[in-house]
Amino acid sequence: MNMKLPLLLFGSLLFVATQSCNEKALSQTETTSAEVHYEANWDSLANYEETAEWFKDAKFGIYAHWGVLSVPAYANDWYPRNMYIVGSDEYNHHVATYGKPSEFGYHDFVPIFKAEKFDAEAWAELFQQSGAKFAGIVAQHHDGWSNWDSKNNPWNSVDMGPKRDIVGELEKAIHSRGMKFVTSFHKARNLQIFQNDSSKWLDDTSYFPYNPEMPTSSEDSLVSIMYGNISKEKFYQNWLTELNEVINQYSPDLIYFDSKLSKLPDSIKAQFVADYFNYATKKGKQVVITHKEGELPKSVSLEDFEKGRMNKKTEEFWLTDETVSIGSWSYTNDLGLKTANEIIDVLADIVSKNGALMLNVSPMANGVIPENQQAILGEIGDWLKVNGEAIYGTRTWEVFGEGPTKQEKSGMFLAQLSYTEKDIRYTKKGNVVYAIILGWPGEHEEVQLSALSSEKMASLSQKVEGISILGSEEAIEFKSTQSGLSVMMPSQKVDDKAIVLKIKLGDKIF
Repeated sequence: MNMKLPLLLFGSLLFVATQSCNEKALSQTETTSAEVHYEANWDSLANYEETAEWFKDAKFGIYAHWGVLSVPAYANDWYPRNMYIVGSDEYNHHVATYGKPSEFGYHDFVPIFKAEKFDAEAWAELFQQSGAKFAGIVAQHHDGWSNWDSKNNPWNSVDMGPKRDIVGELEKAIHSRGMKFVTSFHKARNLQIFQNDSSKWLDDTSYFPYNPEMPTSSEDSLVSIMYGNISKEKFYQNWLTELNEVINQYSPDLIYFDSKLSKLPDSIKAQFVADYFNYATKKGKQVVITHKEGELPKSVSLEDFEKGRMNKKTEEFWLTDETVSIGSWSYTNDLGLKTANEIIDVLADIVSKNGALMLNVSPMANGVIPENQQAILGEIGDWLKVNGEAIYGTRTWEVFGEGPTKQEKSGMFLAQLSYTEKDIRYTKKGNVVYAIILGWPGEHEEVQLSALSSEKMASLSQKVEGISILGSEEAIEFKSTQSGLSVMMPSQKVDDKAIVLKIKLGDKIF
């Protein structure tokens, strides 16, 4: 009997059945996806996965504090507020340079903000070459200025100032390079809540201090919007409407919030989250929201630590936003800068503990990112080209690190630490552990990794099969001891910055 025909018939029937099942599954998936809808309450919103896989893989991003606040180029990004505090350094500078703020107010800087040299493609190219996997801009700072084509906020970059859609131009340039797009919002602090209490006018919960003798108290229908001197109800609606403009016009992948969201009612915040999650679901994309100080539930957002981080490895993923500069987030004429080495060390420390770093740059008002900032980003990018596999797509290992430099607490605004070649941070990917040594130990120097002692590896039922150093072609000598894994450095310096040991592990045979 010829068995080929029944087998062919069976194969054909199996193929048809499989195709039918696959099509049904696909149809069900599409239907389920189309039917998913999040209600504006925290229980419903908690069903969304708040940590996108792309974000856990990306690890490093860049954004920019830039807008009208960049025009004065003096003191720091709180100049718009402090220029209205009589007797402050900013007030005295303002009077000497522009005149009394009662006559030349912050809103008078808007026509000066021309952004005449802004090049979104150049920014995006710089960010990509720096190794960033997500990038963007402050869409709206405490001053309430909108860097996009807003139909709701008259103080926007298309109708005033540059007469350009800054967010729109950046979104196209960043998304076209395969990076994720970030917009940050700091507007909640803009709402003035102390108009009727002169004892609290200088409380910085409200960004602009109310003063009857200053434009900050203006009831002019246009000027009052800039200074947040409007009703709470109107402010809440503006906040929500403007966020939805950005979501629907520019499809951001990550929305970052600065503090003072506590000034907004839960109903408004929940409506925003529902709008964003429903938009993302419809578009088939994963989005991320970050918050500070518990002002959004962790079930819908990730915690951000401004100029800080955790001091231990965590189960929850989180974000640190840090700036390349010292003393100001926005550009000033005497802006101090960190070194690339310092930033790389912080990045390694953050990633080893289950976080990501979003680094701020400070462009000048004309749209140019100064060369000294570009040089730092270039150094970071060069380091990541060699060592990026120890950062991107990695996860935490058994311990985050070892070494003498200790971070005493978790939180925001931490003192800067100076790491040395004695400090080591660990990440992992598959059967590889990366040991990031935060400095060059020296040629032919022996480095001991206590976390990979023979006892520890036995407890993990693993053994070290081989070690290489990223960026070096020399064979690496190593031996496993009870006190740690001893590794001999190569004969030639690999880098002045952090170096990475790539440690391949295998199963231990008993």
